[in-house]
Amino acid sequence: MINPISKPDNLTSLMPTTSAPNLSSSKTWTVGTLTYTTGGLVILFCWLLWGDFALSMRDRSVPSVIQLLFRRFEASDTLVGILMVSLPAAMSLFLGPIISYKSDRHRGHWGRRIPYILIPTPIAVGSMIGLAYSSHLGARLDNILGAYSPGLDLVTLLVLGLFWTLFEFACITTASVFGGLINDVVPTEVLGRFFGLFRIFSLLAAIVFNYWIFAHAESHFLEIFIGIGLFFGFGFTLMCLNVKEGSYPPPEKTPHAGFFPAARLYFKECFGKPYYYWIFAAGILTGMVASPVNMYSVFYAKAIHMDLHIYGKCLVATYCISLVLSYPLGYLVDRFHPLVMSLVAIGLYSIATLISGFIVRDAATFFIALLIHGVFSGMIFTVNASLSQRLLPRERFAALSSAGGILGCLSTIPFAPIIGSLLDHLQHDYRYTFFLGSTIGAIAFAVNFGLYRRFLKLGGPKNYVAP
Repeated sequence: MINPISKPDNLTSLMPTTSAPNLSSSKTWTVGTLTYTTGGLVILFCWLLWGDFALSMRDRSVPSVIQLLFRRFEASDTLVGILMVSLPAAMSLFLGPIISYKSDRHRGHWGRRIPYILIPTPIAVGSMIGLAYSSHLGARLDNILGAYSPGLDLVTLLVLGLFWTLFEFACITTASVFGGLINDVVPTEVLGRFFGLFRIFSLLAAIVFNYWIFAHAESHFLEIFIGIGLFFGFGFTLMCLNVKEGSYPPPEKTPHAGFFPAARLYFKECFGKPYYYWIFAAGILTGMVASPVNMYSVFYAKAIHMDLHIYGKCLVATYCISLVLSYPLGYLVDRFHPLVMSLVAIGLYSIATLISGFIVRDAATFFIALLIHGVFSGMIFTVNASLSQRLLPRERFAALSSAGGILGCLSTIPFAPIIGSLLDHLQHDYRYTFFLGSTIGAIAFAVNFGLYRRFLKLGGPKNYVAP
């Protein structure tokens, strides 16, 4: 049975209901069985944006701080690439499809997305507390092993790796269905502006972290991990308890119960139409465009003796510019379509990073190059954020997204170690990360243009119907 959960009460009277729209209202928005008044849409946006701010504080802080910890304990660029990119990709390869498939077919009092978002939250908080005490635990384990210890640095890296794996497990579980939740509860006609606001709150979290906190990461990582972990746990849980899903039709039944029939149905639904391969390839390459610079920008800053305060201020400057641009870009996305705007943003990024690779030489020119990278990569993230929601069918959104994730993981797993090995071979000349970003950007532009041509044949911005 399907349990409608969008029943209004005193606290949520402006939230969505499954009843007919209020005819006295000047404007209503509908998505699935949910109908919003203007007030209800504002309340929905507030809770989702609050949850996004808490999520962004987690995601903006942990990777940056743990990069510094990896380097403190003598991790190579190759190992950093494996732990930061390849390990999460390998986990996503298995977790993403399972969680997405089950979420699409789950029906319960809390909806089909919220349980898969809420349950991993305490795991993420616990793993952040474990990361906070990793150096203490590493030293204790090193003492216990005594003569059998492979060394303090290696033991500590193993402890860091363990809690980092748990952290990524929680992040992957949440990420697998969070986009599906947005797709289920946010009306299509405001998705571009919603993701523009989403981007603003993500950038606000980045500004808070990089302006006031990042410079103290090496000396106060324990307090940072614990504080942000508890803030995330409280904020994200509060969002989950206040966002209401609507009703869904019964899921399609598999001919026979069991893993293999479900797996056959999953692959048939997700990999049976060539058009979706273009969507997957465009998404993968677009996601990789900024990765070379992002993965090693902290190491570049330290290599050219840039003070971490200055590095943090540079990031804050890029985030402030991106914040100002976010809502106008969201409006342009709703006006022209995210695929069109993605082509523009990717093209600008590819040209900008090519030029940056030639000009960067010292801390001052790196500041300029990083600023250019941050602004144009931020444009890509903003305008591309709602693309999958606009191109994939809503009833199979999470499953198809996870299918793209499978291909993305298979591409990402070797990508980071290759980049890391190349930089090790080049004696850590991180200037080449800009050339790599430019090259990937050019390839991503070509694939997105191929997708755009097929998109036009399916009706284009006005009459598109997903196959």
